[in-house]
Amino acid sequence: MFGQDRNELRQMFFNVWQKLQAGTPLTALENMVGEVIEAHPEYHAVLKKPDANLDKDYSPDGGQPNPFLHMAMHIAAREQIGTDRPRGIAKAFQEMAHRLGDPHAAEHEIHECLGETLWQAQRNGQPPDEAAYLRCVQERAKRLQ
Repeated sequence: MFGQDRNELRQMFFNVWQKLQAGTPLTALENMVGEVIEAHPEYHAVLKKPDANLDKDYSPDGGQPNPFLHMAMHIAAREQIGTDRPRGIAKAFQEMAHRLGDPHAAEHEIHECLGETLWQAQRNGQPPDEAAYLRCVQERAKRLQ
């Protein structure tokens, strides 16, 4: 989506936040990012202070969630749903969103599987297992029945 540079990704969030505040037109991708930002008012204070937060480290031990990771996972989920990759994720998402009555909450369900899949890939030194990821998403959708 945006490359591997953490600060580059974060800067994109800061830039979109600034454009939202100024009422500046957004590209299609910036519009998606802006929707995610607007859905997370709890992170607006972070986005208001780019100098203090561009290089900030968030560790699991610190008890503070990483707002950039969280918002990036929403964007990843939306891109996957929009392209139906892996094939079947769009259908599973629609089922979750319908059952939960909230697309945002359904994206959070996908986050659980995405986080687990990425953690397993990193731990095993292998690429993410798309088939296992899709199975996880589909199983979560079924459990919501």
